[in-house]
Amino acid sequence: MKLFVKVKPKAKAAKVEKIDGEHFVVAVNEPPEKGLANEAVERALAEYFKISRSRIMIIAGRTSREKVIEIDE
Repeated sequence: MKLFVKVKPKAKAAKVEKIDGEHFVVAVNEPPEKGLANEAVERALAEYFKISRSRIMIIAGRTSREKVIEIDE
C-alpha cells in the first residue's frame, strides 16, 4: 500500500491526520535534521496502523516534506 504524506516537523503536538484513503498529514515534534523527523514519521504511522515499524519504508521524499511511503502488507 502506498501513502502520500505531508510532514509537519517541529510541531507542538504529534498526530496523524487522514485526509482520504491514501493522503495523510503527519505532525511530529522532532526537527528535520539527521533523519530525526523521518524516524518520527515512521513511528507515528506504525502506531497509527498498529503495525511494526519495519514494515514502513519511505520510498520518495527523504529530504522533503512531501513523502511517498510504502507499507508492506
